[in-house]
Amino acid sequence: MSDPRNIYDEQVNHCRETAHLQAALGLAGWDQQTMLPPKGRPMRAKQIAALTSVLHARETDPAVGERLDALEGSPLADDPASPEAVNIREWRRDYDQAVKIPHELAVALAEAASEGHAVWERARAEDDFPLFAPMLDKLVDLAKQKAEALGYEREPYDALLDAFEPGETAAAIEPLFEELRDAIIPLVAAIGQADPAPPLPTSFFSEDDQKAFLNDMLRAFGFDFEAGRLDTAAHPFSQRIAPGDVRITVRYETNDFTNAFYSAAHECGHALYSLGLLDEHFGTPMGRSVSLGIHESQSRLWENLVGRSRAFWTFALPTACGRFPKLAAPAPETLYRIVNAVRPSLIRVDADELTYNLHVMVRFELEKALFRGELETGDIPDAWNEKMRAFLGITPTSPAVGALQDVHWSMGYFGYFPTYALGNMYAAQFMAAARRALPRLDVEIERGDFTPLLAWLRERIHAEGRRLLPRDLVRNVTGQDLSPSFLIDYFKDKYGELYGIETH
Repeated sequence: MSDPRNIYDEQVNHCRETAHLQAALGLAGWDQQTMLPPKGRPMRAKQIAALTSVLHARETDPAVGERLDALEGSPLADDPASPEAVNIREWRRDYDQAVKIPHELAVALAEAASEGHAVWERARAEDDFPLFAPMLDKLVDLAKQKAEALGYEREPYDALLDAFEPGETAAAIEPLFEELRDAIIPLVAAIGQADPAPPLPTSFFSEDDQKAFLNDMLRAFGFDFEAGRLDTAAHPFSQRIAPGDVRITVRYETNDFTNAFYSAAHECGHALYSLGLLDEHFGTPMGRSVSLGIHESQSRLWENLVGRSRAFWTFALPTACGRFPKLAAPAPETLYRIVNAVRPSLIRVDADELTYNLHVMVRFELEKALFRGELETGDIPDAWNEKMRAFLGITPTSPAVGALQDVHWSMGYFGYFPTYALGNMYAAQFMAAARRALPRLDVEIERGDFTPLLAWLRERIHAEGRRLLPRDLVRNVTGQDLSPSFLIDYFKDKYGELYGIETH
């Protein structure tokens, strides 16, 4: 019988070679959204499908299963917290899921996602949901096939959700979302009766000046421009290509520099997590993030819990005024109020941190209905508008600012949206723990010193890779089970003070 260590090393080498191919696929996807000329899109879909075919073959190679059979009963798996045992456990999860997906379906999913992105871009630009509907039908049908192939205990949607947030189900998320929604909706109503926050001083913020400001802030946060880039895309995103290569994209509005800044802060949070994964574990589960929700917790923490704090704007305002000479220099307290304005709006990515969660819940409700057979794709615009009225009290004026605004469904990402609101809950609970561990955190942020916070996050979360499931990680970091109460208390305390309203 072969030595378990040799078998383990063989599996590591196989996975690292696979990771190099995944990096090429990630680069192709980044290029598709940033640099690819329109006439190159049909061929890019074929290229992505070809790479996906190769990757699926590697991920489902029977030799992987044979190696795992040998490793699972070996001494390398004895200590469940060891990197070897974690990798063996997570390799088994990944392998079992991969072999359930027929090769033809894996390729069809990848090709449809690439094609769907192009169709969605055109449909959104033309404000034409019927143009996108047939493609969406195809994507939903393929996702249903995927769910059936993966299997589930209660409903198909759970199989899709589990791919993004391991261990979660719709039934487990629903009470968390209901508690959060029941707290947010009356809070938004009370804020609506209070004096509104002042608007941002009117000015022209050039793209060059904004990019310079973003560079200043990202460097302060700890983003390494020797290991990353900042580019422009229609839909801001962060892409980890490989260790030492993490990309951020944003979009700019010349009448409001804060939109690009908060997009950059959000994507920087993702990038910092990606850069905080340990290079020594590259290509293995210990070198990958545990879930989309935990990833989102890092982006929302930097965007909101840091970037919208009073301490942050005490530090950042002098730099902003230096980069934007025409900006009438407001007091830090004034800008703090400006960037924390609560106004129900149509576009999720532009929503304030309070109502953002309601946008996510709209999508969660529609996705559940789609996969429960309660909603047809052609009926989505009307159902979307109905949920927006119920949750946010506003109605989209067209599909472009309604059901066509997000890229996710065009790429087959069903089950992804709930991770955003979960990420907000994780972030609030993590930040409460960070404040206990770092009692001078606000003073450090006011000085522009984000190193202690980043170091704490890297030690407690980033370096853990996939050692723990998301809820277990939350319990390990904070000492408590996941609860929306941390986010609810944060909202009530912050907005009660800002708007002078009773929230408890």
